[in-house]
Amino acid sequence: NDIAPELLEKLLYKFKEKTKKHERLRALDEMLKSKTATYKEANEYSIIVGELLAEVFKENLSSESLPDKKMYFNIAERILNGTMEENYNLVSNYSTEVQEALNSTAGMGLKAVKPPLNQDRVDGIIVRVSSAEDFDDIKWILDEPVKNFSQSIVDEFIKLNVEFHNDIGLSPKIIRREAGGCCDWCRELVGEYEYPDVPDDIYRRHRYCRCTVDYYP
Repeated sequence: NDIAPELLEKLLYKFKEKTKKHERLRALDEMLKSKTATYKEANEYSIIVGELLAEVFKENLSSESLPDKKMYFNIAERILNGTMEENYNLVSNYSTEVQEALNSTAGMGLKAVKPPLNQDRVDGIIVRVSSAEDFDDIKWILDEPVKNFSQSIVDEFIKLNVEFHNDIGLSPKIIRREAGGCCDWCRELVGEYEYPDVPDDIYRRHRYCRCTVDYYP
């Protein structure tokens, strides 16, 4: 039997239920409606959404729930494309509204530049998770890498909009903030920068990194 359609439907339902009921996400949505949300809130939103999707995978996927204990490629491709796209839609929609509110506050009637879903990252996770003979040996790939993917959506939003604003003659300011107990590499990147004088790695993050990038037009 082809379990992928039913499994995808279940995962999406669980994911939507978690995001709908999460109190902090509701509070962040209210900040968006009142136009007080910045990229600080977009970063927080992306982290929570990524954590909730990772929870859904953990609670509903195991070797025992899969044929031959394996996440076959055709299953992985359909359920991960579907769920990761939903993650992308939530975070990118939030980031779009944040960027357009920032533009408006700065006196600019500009639309946000919206980056596409990073299909290469999704494909990389699909290949890795379907390569193991036993899903339980590789299920970690649906935890931290999923959270990292969610954060990267906001990073890409900032990068594209900063480049666009620089191209039209503005002087964007980028701020990289550290999360508690971050590593020396991350600490070296902390600071405020006037674009284009920013470190090459300003948007990069390693596994378990919760540092954030903020931006003001």
